[in-house]
Amino acid sequence: MNRKTLGIGIVGAGFIARFHVRSWTAVRGSDIVATSSRTLDHARELAAYAEELEVGSDVAAYDDVAALVQDERVDAVWVLTPNHTRVDVVRAICAEVTSGRAALTAIAVEKPLGRNLAEARQVAATVREAGLLHGYLENQVYAPRLTRAKDLMWSRGADRSGTPYLARCTEEHSGPHARWFWDGEAQGGGVLNDLMCHSLEAGRFLLTPPGRQPSEWLTPVSVTATIASLRWGRARYAAELADSYPGGQDYRHTPSEDYANATFTFVNGDGEPVIVEAMTSWGFIGAGMRLSFELLGPEYSMSANSLTGDAQVFFSRALEQAAGEDMLEKQNAEQGLMPVIADEPAAYGYTAENTHLTRAFAAGRQPLESLDSGVDVTELLMAAYYAAETGTVVRWPEVRTALDDYIPAVARRAWRPRG
Repeated sequence: MNRKTLGIGIVGAGFIARFHVRSWTAVRGSDIVATSSRTLDHARELAAYAEELEVGSDVAAYDDVAALVQDERVDAVWVLTPNHTRVDVVRAICAEVTSGRAALTAIAVEKPLGRNLAEARQVAATVREAGLLHGYLENQVYAPRLTRAKDLMWSRGADRSGTPYLARCTEEHSGPHARWFWDGEAQGGGVLNDLMCHSLEAGRFLLTPPGRQPSEWLTPVSVTATIASLRWGRARYAAELADSYPGGQDYRHTPSEDYANATFTFVNGDGEPVIVEAMTSWGFIGAGMRLSFELLGPEYSMSANSLTGDAQVFFSRALEQAAGEDMLEKQNAEQGLMPVIADEPAAYGYTAENTHLTRAFAAGRQPLESLDSGVDVTELLMAAYYAAETGTVVRWPEVRTALDDYIPAVARRAWRPRG
């Protein structure tokens, strides 16, 4: 009854930060005590939002990450800043810890861990050197639709007929909210880096026995991949993008990929070949964001699709509807038959993710989904980019040397798919 409430500091005040804050309404044993952003007003807005939801009181706001880390109420930090800031932000946090100016327990870092393998390794190494517990914020492996279905597949299917052999995972929507996501250099690529990190890790999660590390169960063998500029490279939509984000990357000349698929082959702990098929796009125009998952085994299968929702509503064409995302994320319409997700932070896994990580950190335990998982995912994503660029089947372990300092052409703004 006297256990200390874990104090959480949120670094970054963008779209994803609000999702995390919303999830805390169902997280026990921890409170949000501080926020920081490069813009103090944004940090204050997020702090006020946390207080409005009653997931923290007297939430402090900072425009300096070092000041947030030095706040005596902060025990653990959630790093939710843009990809191109990730290395510097983590380095600044860990410098406060190693210098003795801050006494943190743990750090959690949003996906992807880095824009390339070298950055991901640097983030993980910096945190390890600081002696902190660490978590990789991959919400989909905590999503109830996946965790419950996986438990059933392994306990009732794999236990009797053998381990699963094929996972298909897809994430599609109409495009990101913020300018930096569209910038290949700042983001580290396009939709492959942005969304396939989710689909790939969800696939590895489904193919791995409960309670085991995917890296211990799945040994990568090969990957083939395709990337393309399908929608946003077209003149009309590239011009629309330029109007929305003046001064940003011009997709008429140097687009980032808005479509990617990859087939990852592994050998599992039984010595059997298994496959993750991942497909992602920024070109899906539908009711909202579509997440779909399948798992196939010798005598069983599962499937899930986020757009089935919790309910459906209908609005006729006679109603004038303001644009918004109040029914579900990446909502593209306000009329017709629409799915509703009652609690998106819970449905997408944020609530379970933050519950698991805060409990582990409070108990001094290292979560299974650690920064090492983030490094593994980044290596696989960079191999997919390499396969797409070279038009080859990339194989392990030979590819590892090539990936050490590899930066995808998309991230160098050197990709010219339209000539």
